[in-house]
Amino acid sequence: MASNLLWRRRLFRFLQQSLPSCPHLHSSPIHGPPILSVKASEIVCLSPHKSHLPALKSSRSLCSRISNLVDESQGPTAIDYRSLLQEGDFHRLADSTIHSLQEKLEDYGDSVEVDGFDIDYGNDVLTIKLGDLGTYVLNKQTPNRQLWLSSPVSGPSRFDWDQDAKAWVYRRNKTNLYKVLESELEQLCGKPIVLS
Repeated sequence: MASNLLWRRRLFRFLQQSLPSCPHLHSSPIHGPPILSVKASEIVCLSPHKSHLPALKSSRSLCSRISNLVDESQGPTAIDYRSLLQEGDFHRLADSTIHSLQEKLEDYGDSVEVDGFDIDYGNDVLTIKLGDLGTYVLNKQTPNRQLWLSSPVSGPSRFDWDQDAKAWVYRRNKTNLYKVLESELEQLCGKPIVLS
């Protein structure tokens, strides 16, 4: 209970500094800090005093957008769902990519000296084990028409098919799936690899 109250007070102080335009974000010696309900991109302020609740139920007070809390320019670009691949096209491209990677990585594994290097493919999941160096997992996400990569170096990434580039591209930083793997595998295994 005490830690919950402490957390709410810290959140209140942070929001009070971040949202000076919100008239309801002030503490009262009688009522304490307001109760905050965070919802999508707006904050709703509700007074904890019970006599105010009926009035607030009928007309809730919206304080301010949290534009200064979320830097939307750093997020991924918006998806144009009209440009999503048809399911059959997605499977054809994704399967071709995964099988090509599997073959090239098996050859690469024979040319590097990495204990525990192993390639496994099953149930639309390609697993690249590099022993103590970590494990890569690449799998299809059909509903999103994406290839998802889990990397021991760069973490999780979601790649969309870029029709113009004819490549799987991570929308957040515009990196190419093959280039990510080439760079990271050379870094980990000490030998260059060409996947594209």
